Amino acid sequence: MTSKPAQSSAPESPAAEPDGLFGPTAGANAAGGEADRRRWIALAVIMTAAFMDLVDVTIVNIAIPSIERTIDASFGAIQWITAGYALAFAAGLITGGRLGDIYGRKRLFLIGIGGFTVASALCGLAANPEMLIAARLFQGAMAALMVPQVLSIVHATFPAHERGKVFGLFGAIVGLGAVSGPLLGALLTQWNLFGLEWRPIFLINLPVGIAGLILGRKYITESKAPKALRLDFVGVVLVTTAMLMLVYPLTRGHELDWPVWGYVCMAGSLPVFGALVAYERYKARKDGSPLIELSLFSVKSFAAGISVQLVFGLALGVFFLVWTIYMQTGLGWSALRAGLTGVPFSIAVSVAAGISVQKLVPKFGRKVLQAGALTMIAGLLLYIWEADRYGTAITTWQMTAPLVLMGAGMGLIVAPLTDAILSGVPREHAGSASGLISTVQQMGTALGLGLVAVVFFGAIDEERLTPSTAGTAFSDAFQGSLWWIVAVLTVIFLLMFALPARPAQHLEGGGGELPGEPRDTATGAAADEGAGDPQAAVNTEKARETALTP
Repeated sequence: MTSKPAQSSAPESPAAEPDGLFGPTAGANAAGGEADRRRWIALAVIMTAAFMDLVDVTIVNIAIPSIERTIDASFGAIQWITAGYALAFAAGLITGGRLGDIYGRKRLFLIGIGGFTVASALCGLAANPEMLIAARLFQGAMAALMVPQVLSIVHATFPAHERGKVFGLFGAIVGLGAVSGPLLGALLTQWNLFGLEWRPIFLINLPVGIAGLILGRKYITESKAPKALRLDFVGVVLVTTAMLMLVYPLTRGHELDWPVWGYVCMAGSLPVFGALVAYERYKARKDGSPLIELSLFSVKSFAAGISVQLVFGLALGVFFLVWTIYMQTGLGWSALRAGLTGVPFSIAVSVAAGISVQKLVPKFGRKVLQAGALTMIAGLLLYIWEADRYGTAITTWQMTAPLVLMGAGMGLIVAPLTDAILSGVPREHAGSASGLISTVQQMGTALGLGLVAVVFFGAIDEERLTPSTAGTAFSDAFQGSLWWIVAVLTVIFLLMFALPARPAQHLEGGGGELPGEPRDTATGAAADEGAGDPQAAVNTEKARETALTP
């Protein structure tokens, strides 16, 4: 099904073309000129905001010793400083996405990036642990408003035949953000700029956020759902409660020695999720304004892609944490050396992400994503072999080959996976879908972090641990964790068979027709018309624009 283009972007100016989000000249002239320049500048703005969020998720970990020392933070406070952001972020993502659909994606993006910038300043100026914890919670909540709008704006702004290139860039940003946080945090903390210790890791967001506000206000034009929607307050309460019941025990479980209430809380989240599904179905029948558009799961590409995203997030959640612990605690490396070791991984992700969606996926379809899973498995097996052979004497250079393989495999997955998930989503549900993508990824990562206590720390006998045996014990636990990740990636490889065999060149309303929704009345075209043929998609879009031009 294709959405009604005349309403799909809800442009601020009535003179704007139906599918043009960047002023009156966007649409027929979107391929060049001022409108084209404006939307690519807008893309740079929202991608920078996404990168800023990705870095802030991990940048704090490296600075923990400095934070503990300078503001006398207890271990419990440190847990809240790191986990508070993730909790607020995960709990608010779906709501943030739907708010963008209702009140405008540009508006929510600007509110989010503005609030994120203010929160970063509060973090950098925090005088005590309590203030830092509160600022981190606020920062996570603002990220939940900002991040879902990134994919929504891309989905609503760029025509189908250009989204592959855009999602390739997004994948490269994800790869850079994955390891840039620890490296940047290590550098800023070690440099101790102006005697500020750890504070620059937050203050660096200020000029970036201010620039994003100014440029975003100028270059991003508003878009929202074509049909008037209302915020589903009951849905917000249910989804927030369910997310907190699941994520909170996972983030605090190891510190609290896995209390019984934690297991009860996680088990109790399941009926709350069930109540959420039942209520969302009722809400959809009642007024068509559910928080979560459950009909999206009837689109095969979306349902399959979300499943892959969940399990993939779990694998990454396990790997990045145990890898950091292994290098810094097990091998005794400095934060800077550990951060620099990840540079080849980051480069490999960025390069592979760009190549996958632009060159490989159009030719080979889902086989590219499956090749990515197998490449990551190959890198993990090589890493296991090297860690076993060299033990605590392993060097940064010996880690390069497995990290490059793993990075290349991840790059082949992350960018085309996002495009595959959104390919069949009608534009009016882009915010809800984007919020779900980010939420599922965060849920997977949280589950992975929780599993670290089982697959990594569970393999270490802390009572018998001595300074002389610690390195070997951590190395063995690291190898065991990698075997778990190999198993998870094997599951991912199998799940990928449910993805579309070929990439759908989806049209502006999305690549799939949701049950009960009509065909595009302006053109009589079905959503998958021109699928698999970029030029056909372009021609259909031009025909639609011509038919709808006043």
